[in-house]
Amino acid sequence: MSETDEQGKDLYSHHGVLVKTNHPNREEDSQCSGTLSIVDYSFGKCIEWKPTDDSVDSEMNDQEWAMVNTHGRRVRTLSECQSRPRPIRIEMSDLKSFRVTRNSQQISLMQRDGTTHSSFFFQHANADSFVGALKANVKIAKSKKDKHLYIVLDQPESRVLDRSFAELDLFTENTSDVVWKFVRNLHHRPYETTLEAFSKLTDIWLYKQPEQRLMEREVAELLNRSLTLDETEASVAGEDYAVIRIRGGPALPPRPPCPRGPPLSVDQWARCLDEEGRVPDPDRVKDIIFRGGVSASLRYEVWKFLLGYFPWGSTHAERQQLRKRRVEEYFQMKLQWRSMTPAQEQRFSDYRERKSLIEKDVYRTDRTIPFFAGDNNPNLQLLSDILMTYVMYNFDLGYVQGMSDLLSPILCLMTNEVDAFWCFVGFMDKVSSNFELDQAGIKLQLTQLFGLLGAAEPELAAYLEQHESGNMFFCFRWLLVLFKREFSHQDIMRLWEVLWTDLPCQNFHLLICVAILDTEKNILMENGYGFTEILKHINDLSLHIDLDSSLSKAEGMYRQLTAAAKLPDPVRRIVGLEPLGEPSPEPEAAANGVDGNHSCPAAAVSAATDPEDAAFERSLSFNYL
Repeated sequence: MSETDEQGKDLYSHHGVLVKTNHPNREEDSQCSGTLSIVDYSFGKCIEWKPTDDSVDSEMNDQEWAMVNTHGRRVRTLSECQSRPRPIRIEMSDLKSFRVTRNSQQISLMQRDGTTHSSFFFQHANADSFVGALKANVKIAKSKKDKHLYIVLDQPESRVLDRSFAELDLFTENTSDVVWKFVRNLHHRPYETTLEAFSKLTDIWLYKQPEQRLMEREVAELLNRSLTLDETEASVAGEDYAVIRIRGGPALPPRPPCPRGPPLSVDQWARCLDEEGRVPDPDRVKDIIFRGGVSASLRYEVWKFLLGYFPWGSTHAERQQLRKRRVEEYFQMKLQWRSMTPAQEQRFSDYRERKSLIEKDVYRTDRTIPFFAGDNNPNLQLLSDILMTYVMYNFDLGYVQGMSDLLSPILCLMTNEVDAFWCFVGFMDKVSSNFELDQAGIKLQLTQLFGLLGAAEPELAAYLEQHESGNMFFCFRWLLVLFKREFSHQDIMRLWEVLWTDLPCQNFHLLICVAILDTEKNILMENGYGFTEILKHINDLSLHIDLDSSLSKAEGMYRQLTAAAKLPDPVRRIVGLEPLGEPSPEPEAAANGVDGNHSCPAAAVSAATDPEDAAFERSLSFNYL
């Protein structure tokens, strides 16, 4: 919020309105009280929220408010908040829509550039008074598809993207030119621009406080490098990214409800082990974990099975011997890099570059978690040592930025570097294709994601394609680090253990993507969001996604798709069904509504093998986080 000396005229004020302050790696969030106002300035009307130091007691008799203040948490005073919330100002001309939920208790405001602000909570379910004040100042229409969504009408169509980027303090000069050049390159040269700049850019948007959003030297060099690549390099790629063009999805049965269950308990786990410590029925264990996760006290033991560190059929004695061998193997690999002399490093550029990259990433990985917080934290050294040892374990892949995000929760749980390393190896075996240089894994997943969306929500898929978003690049970070940046520390542990079961299919993470997008469907479509606004809105979802409802909806979509009478073979493969042996791509395209001018579905679920790809991929750099 930019400060101004002008004293505006208050048109409406409501005290005691709460804003939730999210902490990505803490189980608790702060809810701080403030005043929500509509203020008239010489430059226009604004919606403003300013924090106050009034305490708010959550132990009230209002039953509706108890829905917001869950788990018996107390709403904190401003002085108790972990970080002082910043005032919010939204110019009325920038307001695109808003949602009123929780029985007129919660309001979320969305701007024209795709920004979604933290929800405002009205303690006494009297958000209607604010809605009435809005109606007195702007024209509003209720969505025909979503009874909670209101669209602002007849607003000036001036673009505010330049200013919103300028407020991020990402660039020191020529903000508009640089930003729009970046967006154009993201369309025309998707993989070069994405891998070089996209994740780093969105990371800054989400995780830096406004006063911290300063352009670091390495980020400036990163963006400049990605934005000034020789155009001849871009021409090598050609049209190697093809998506399924679906006009209408298959007829689907009703989506069944799929409630979540309790986590795997200590008693259940004990009953799953035989006298010698084997797990005779691992499928039963995985089914329980898929339904509800693992109890926190069991994760240290169960994760080792889920990640392949211990075989399900091993006995207690066999696991002791296996761990002894793994300890010896780990320290042999660790000794290899620890004993390397400075002269050797000087002549080993690949090793030197990876070591430097690890040092930079470790310093900024999950520093808000108590396990990694503070200066000279020995756990940071453990994180670094494990990643360096992984370089020796898999030097072909080495270290790529993003891997530290995957290791962090594992090390927090295991605390022991040997156990954490071998569990990390098992995790990387599942997702290593995300980090390979040719990016075939990410390309395939983005294409499959659009195919799934086209089958489950064809209306949304068609809308995204019409608005230059059918490439699904806004889901890039979701896939790259498996939602690590989208959920809290506790939630991501629960999500990962669910995904590690490979139930109900290996691509269940793609169905979770579709479920989240389905939840946001009306907002994206009725706001008329384009590529940039969609990207911004999806980024703003971080730490605001309900995990249980997303998992339930994703499972419901899986059951809905697998029960469909005529599901196209490409989608059947994605959800783990045997193909029906349909005819050649041309007839298939006609039968399933696929545009014959573009790639057929069969091509969309197989990695590109164009010989020119190799030259293109060699031009990529993985300095993107």
